[in-house]
Amino acid sequence: MASLAFLFPGQGSQAAGMGRDLAASFPEARAVYDRADAALAPFHLSISKVSFEGSEEELKRTAVTQPAILVHSVAVFEVLKARGLVPTLLAGHSLGEWSALVAAGALTLEDAVVLVHRRGTFMQEAVAVGQGAMGAVIGLDGAAVAAVCAEVSDATGEAVSAANFNSPEQTVIAGTAGAVAKASELLKQRGAKRVLPLPVSAPFHCALMKPAEEKLAPYLDAAPFGDLSVPVVTNVDVLANLSGASAREALLRQVCSPVRWVETVERLSRETDGAIEVGPGTVLAGLAKRIAKDWPVRTTSDAEGVRRLLAG
Repeated sequence: MASLAFLFPGQGSQAAGMGRDLAASFPEARAVYDRADAALAPFHLSISKVSFEGSEEELKRTAVTQPAILVHSVAVFEVLKARGLVPTLLAGHSLGEWSALVAAGALTLEDAVVLVHRRGTFMQEAVAVGQGAMGAVIGLDGAAVAAVCAEVSDATGEAVSAANFNSPEQTVIAGTAGAVAKASELLKQRGAKRVLPLPVSAPFHCALMKPAEEKLAPYLDAAPFGDLSVPVVTNVDVLANLSGASAREALLRQVCSPVRWVETVERLSRETDGAIEVGPGTVLAGLAKRIAKDWPVRTTSDAEGVRRLLAG
């Protein structure tokens, strides 16, 4: 039997109307949205309403984006699981690791959706709007990008570092707006083809997120984590983890640590025959082509995509 990885997307995969056709087409998906709405009712947030009817601007708010993507991903997962598709390994990009842990049974959907709502809120609060920045560095390997960031950080005393190692030729940097601007110029001098400013609300996965990590810690400590039914390859260590305690600890460290996605996909492509991107968008399938071009990844962004996958 072929071995299969499930990949869960992170922030940036959202789109207005996401999940509406899934909930209308599959009762398992509708049930996930209903459960999430009930869990978030005390926060006056309806994920089904904002996902199905909200604007792009509403969905860009980090405290909304994160639970919306998680719920969409878990909805797709439940549809696939009900039809017998069983993964042998799981991984998620940043926020997506939370979706993977729900799929692995480490924590409930209800606990996860409240925690990621808090996570998004704390991340947004950690740095004042306009004080932080992120940029996508194209055409330079990750080690060179990290070295330039360290050089700029040492010279300026400001935070800037590699935040996402997305593909061999794309690394995202994050830090203060000034340090990111300086690093961007130096990176272009050192051979980067382009450095594209990203339209994000905060500089994720860098030292500036320490206040968010500290605020999230007591909520993570209080949440019940069980051991995993399927290993999840963690962002911070690229380890296939089955321990609930280790999963909790990795999620906390992930807030300020880079997402090691290149190494994650390299590992998954060695250990499985293919993958399914479980949730909105096709970002992870695109990155996989640049990391492990012969490793097939199918997508499930909408109800039609799920039907095509199940038919195949």
